[in-house]
Amino acid sequence: MKTLIIIPTYNEIENIKKLVSEIFNQVDSQTHILICDDNSPDGTGELADVLAESNPRVHVLHRPRKMGLGTAYVAGFRYALDNGYDVIFEMDSDFSHDPKYLPFFQQEIEKYDAVIGSRYVPGGGVLNWGLSRRILSKGGSMYARMLLGIPFQDLTGGFNCWRRSVLEAIGPSNLMSDGYAFQIEIKYKAYKKGFRIKEIPIVFEDRYLGQSKMSKKIVVEAMYRVLLMRMNDSSVRRMLPEAKVSHSKP
Repeated sequence: MKTLIIIPTYNEIENIKKLVSEIFNQVDSQTHILICDDNSPDGTGELADVLAESNPRVHVLHRPRKMGLGTAYVAGFRYALDNGYDVIFEMDSDFSHDPKYLPFFQQEIEKYDAVIGSRYVPGGGVLNWGLSRRILSKGGSMYARMLLGIPFQDLTGGFNCWRRSVLEAIGPSNLMSDGYAFQIEIKYKAYKKGFRIKEIPIVFEDRYLGQSKMSKKIVVEAMYRVLLMRMNDSSVRRMLPEAKVSHSKP
């Protein structure tokens, strides 16, 4: 299937060239990359253009300023739908999402509508995180899971794969959140619509080059947005379809 891997970037000049190379070592010729750059002052966008000039499977979307992760993915989803891609990935640009997992996602998306890379199913995990970051991440998924009544173990993770039918049903313009909240929102909406969703284990390794984009604002927004989702669908627990979630090791 024609596949697009969306990679939002902001000041990732140290990582992007190597990441593109390692991705292409793991995927077939039907897989393309879209780099969505938020006018990085370190020259990431210019380097992305160089990569695109040398490889027709690399595409670049330049945005005027730092506009947030959620809007970057929405722009990428629109690009994917407009250009006939069948499968669309979300993936970080800092190697916290290891390209070695891509073949496992592609194998499972043949049978499911969406595949979630999960740190919190058997075989998954995190590296180079302190205790507070672990509590924050796992607690965020638990908070969203309890409020929204959905069964996924890793709601805040950003290494995910979607069939175009899922994005068409949700509508990229209907995704209003950013950061952690964006990842929760899209999974919640996909689940509510009854799509077949599978979690597979990944090991998340915190970035080793560049600076983390994590902030208190992202965490607060996630908590607030999840509460809004719950309030806007007061009958969520009664109306949700039966869980269509399974876990397996690659």
